[in-house]
Amino acid sequence: MMKKVTPRGAYPHVKVVGDFIFVSGTSSRRADNSIAGVEIIDAMGTKQLNIEEQTREELKNIDANLQQVGASLKDVVDVSTFLVNMNDFAGYNKAYAAFFDKETGPTRTTVAVHQLPHPDLVVEIKVTAYKKKE
Repeated sequence: MMKKVTPRGAYPHVKVVGDFIFVSGTSSRRADNSIAGVEIIDAMGTKQLNIEEQTREELKNIDANLQQVGASLKDVVDVSTFLVNMNDFAGYNKAYAAFFDKETGPTRTTVAVHQLPHPDLVVEIKVTAYKKKE
């Protein structure tokens, strides 16, 4: 089983309200606090931040959080995405399309933000899912 990432504040990763499931803004941070999609590319410590890798990792993290309450990405009905740089939109879209279908996938809003809680993060995603209780 994958080690869980601990929230960095006083909030849960997932909150179930009736048949709705709310997943807090999720990053590509791993349980060991490293961040997926960050590569050191030279001896000076220059970083390359990969929007596609961060997006893929975030959607996997969201899916893992949903699975804790008996749901999955298939149950997502709405996605809100925050990009630090709108020039990353194409790479984000490419990675996103591997998880969701244009015709049957969730609604989506994508906005640019000034910054995220860590300088190596270029994207954060939050979702709402709907899963009828049996």
